[in-house]
Amino acid sequence: MKNIAVIGDTLSVRGFKALGLDVFIANSAEQASQIIKKIVTNNYAVIFVTEVLYIQIKNVIDRYTDNPEVAIISIPGSTQNNGIGMSEISECTRRAVGTDILK
Repeated sequence: MKNIAVIGDTLSVRGFKALGLDVFIANSAEQASQIIKKIVTNNYAVIFVTEVLYIQIKNVIDRYTDNPEVAIISIPGSTQNNGIGMSEISECTRRAVGTDILK
């Protein structure tokens, strides 16, 4: 069974642990990059990354864009959001159900 991971600062990701997701705390772009490189090959189908870190490590994430076995998705964090995470969630939802149900 494939796993789901969430990467971000403690405040943003701690609630995901209660949902049964694997939570990885990263307080810097360097930490987030190292985590992604480590877990991308360890049976994770989806990796959510808080928006701030996602932007900072976009060059690392782009290496895995064409990998059909893993999806790395930006999500809103607890602070410093500029809409990229919500926009990406809306786009994924639109592709899955055919319309943007989050508007």
